[in-house]
Amino acid sequence: MPFARFRLHADLLRGVREMGFLRPTAVQEQAIPPAAEGRDVLACAMTGSGKTAAFVLPILHRLMGKPRGATRALILTPTRELAAQIQAHLEQLAVHSPVTGASVFGGVGMGPQEHAFRSGVDVIVATPGRLLDHLRRPYARLGKLEILVLDEADRMLDMGFLPDVRRILRQLPPRRQTLFFCATMPSEIAALAREMLRDPVTVALQPKSAPAVGITQAVYPVSRASKPALLLALLERGVVADAIVFTRTKHRANRLAEFLEKRGIPTGRIHGNRSQSQRSAALAGFKAGRHQVLVATDIVARGIDVEALGHVINFDVPADPDSYVHRVGRTARAEATGDAFTFVSAEEEPDLLAIERVLGRTLPRVTLPDFDYGAAAPERPVRDSARGAARVPATGAGRRERPSPRRERASGLDARQRAILDRHAPASEMPRARAGRMKGPRRGRG
Repeated sequence: MPFARFRLHADLLRGVREMGFLRPTAVQEQAIPPAAEGRDVLACAMTGSGKTAAFVLPILHRLMGKPRGATRALILTPTRELAAQIQAHLEQLAVHSPVTGASVFGGVGMGPQEHAFRSGVDVIVATPGRLLDHLRRPYARLGKLEILVLDEADRMLDMGFLPDVRRILRQLPPRRQTLFFCATMPSEIAALAREMLRDPVTVALQPKSAPAVGITQAVYPVSRASKPALLLALLERGVVADAIVFTRTKHRANRLAEFLEKRGIPTGRIHGNRSQSQRSAALAGFKAGRHQVLVATDIVARGIDVEALGHVINFDVPADPDSYVHRVGRTARAEATGDAFTFVSAEEEPDLLAIERVLGRTLPRVTLPDFDYGAAAPERPVRDSARGAARVPATGAGRRERPSPRRERASGLDARQRAILDRHAPASEMPRARAGRMKGPRRGRG
């Protein structure tokens, strides 16, 4: 179904075409019509499914005929990067319309943001903490607000923003349209949705956490100490051309970025201790190709849209399955394809097992041919996926034996994904395999 069937304003459809959107995604197809009519919407859909346009387009459509000079829409989102990205999408889609917008988040001066409030921009995209800073000032009044969006509401819960969200709600007009978007629906978020929404249209496209179908997933068994060298080898051999690499902590992100930079790999980094200008420069450098690698904590696990991103690498196994889904969802966005590799040490196997239980399958184990795993290979029992038993891996050359690796590798994969993994060595064939550059279809937006 083309976007024209939504009966959106012609100026918005021009913006849609210029952004290269050919047809709506599933969440856009189901959420845009009721949202454009003024209905409340509760949408639960996987990351990378096109949720931003699903609420930005209805907002722009509804504001086209409104008088200027008052803020009538507020979009709350958990991170600075996501706020900036939503604002960029809004500007692109509204380029031929009179609708204006501004982003409000921490790490930058409040002066331009104060000006946005005083001038009454049509749409404000804000993080909760900085918005509350402004709402304490007399110039920040949202009495004419008509539309509220909570984007990544479940992530706000994870980051502890729910009390701030409730404080903001108390300062907004009670009669308004509310659009509620999330990727998962924990009980606290479900309760908040019931409080906020009136007779909502429900869009449920994510019954359980699952990565996009275009993602080829694989696991590299490797000791914690050997992870930096393995990542460097993947980059130097051309197996990985560019990647967002996720670490668990800010400290590990810094150490890994410094390790790569010293070895000639252009690397950016994003985490909570970096200033907003540093974070913006790192993301812009990665998008522009100046950085081959972007090392990040989970602060960019949701919402950051890097077109044609080839690889996501979990340098550290995430602590919970939802984080895994959102991390790997940075690739294969908008029906494109991509690869997600996870480095797992022996002590991280329980976390990986929890992820596999949610995914409903065992992820294929691969190794990099001719890489010297050496004595760093973990001497811990390896789970036998067929019987649920544990076995001690064979010693020597860092080899980790697994049952029927080719059968495991083929399970649940399409032809493209099998071809990619066939260019790696399964763990039981590491000494005999040869390295090869992974090739496949060019990635792009659907």
